[in-house]
Amino acid sequence: MKSAIGIDIVEIKRLATLSKKWGKNFLKKVYTDKELRYAHSKKFPYQHLAARFAAKEAIFKALGEVEVDFVGWKNVEVLNNAFGKPQIFWHGQAEKVRKRRKIQKALVSLSHTENYAVANVMLIFQ
Repeated sequence: MKSAIGIDIVEIKRLATLSKKWGKNFLKKVYTDKELRYAHSKKFPYQHLAARFAAKEAIFKALGEVEVDFVGWKNVEVLNNAFGKPQIFWHGQAEKVRKRRKIQKALVSLSHTENYAVANVMLIFQ
């Protein structure tokens, strides 16, 4: 079985500053409506936004060659299932890349503290 991993860490304060500076344009460029609704339903939304940002970055790192094959921020969606476990959903260009590269599954783990959010991703290929 072939696999690839990616990891990323985000400073929550930095993400909040960027969000406030660039406003909805930044948020709408990076996050899907479902991701935004989820984060804004929480007491500390920037922790959840930062964790999803880190997950997307970790996926891009696991994919490699991002400059050649960039799948787009919103085409990779990170949502929690009914039990709270984060899952990756592929859309548009990301789904095309997933199929072409024969990615069978993407496993993701998220964590955050008051200051940092981290994500680890493992792509499993057929």
